[in-house]
Amino acid sequence: MSDPQPNDLVQAAHRWFSKTPEALSERERRVLRRAASRQTVSSNTNLSFDEKLTFGQKLADQVASFGGSWTFIMGFGTFLALWVGLNLLLLRSAFDPYPFIFLNLILSMLAAIQAPVIMMSQNRQGVKDRYDAAHDYEVNLKAEIEIMALHDKLDQLRTQDIESMLRKQEEQIALLTRLVQQMPPPADPV
Repeated sequence: MSDPQPNDLVQAAHRWFSKTPEALSERERRVLRRAASRQTVSSNTNLSFDEKLTFGQKLADQVASFGGSWTFIMGFGTFLALWVGLNLLLLRSAFDPYPFIFLNLILSMLAAIQAPVIMMSQNRQGVKDRYDAAHDYEVNLKAEIEIMALHDKLDQLRTQDIESMLRKQEEQIALLTRLVQQMPPPADPV
């Protein structure tokens, strides 16, 4: 498709936003250009966002995904039960006797590593949500413009239909007037 002419963008900016093109945000200009050139605005934001992730970010997302799953909870619960059970059974020769200080150390280290990784993943999800919201805004804005353009087209068609009907009605009235004038005058009753 061809790019819209600058004059078309000026008219569209005034018509749809009641602004000059200079007063539009970059996002509004982009949507107007795409609407005027009949291009789509929608895209798969997940693909474009995921393509930009680094290895570390992908790893953090996988750790957060696994760390927040029932598989992790059940597996870790089983590990804890085995640890405690084994140390209670071994009593005097236990590698981590009853207050389980070594287990506490392991749990603290796991929490110290897992918490920041999960927070990184949550922060990235917040960025992704904002990216999705901005994209949704553009799609909705273009949809609004297209709907308003459809309303204008329907109004224009309705106006043309009414004008056409009025012309036909005027022609019919003119024809009826001529027919009435051509009729012989009525005979006088005697």
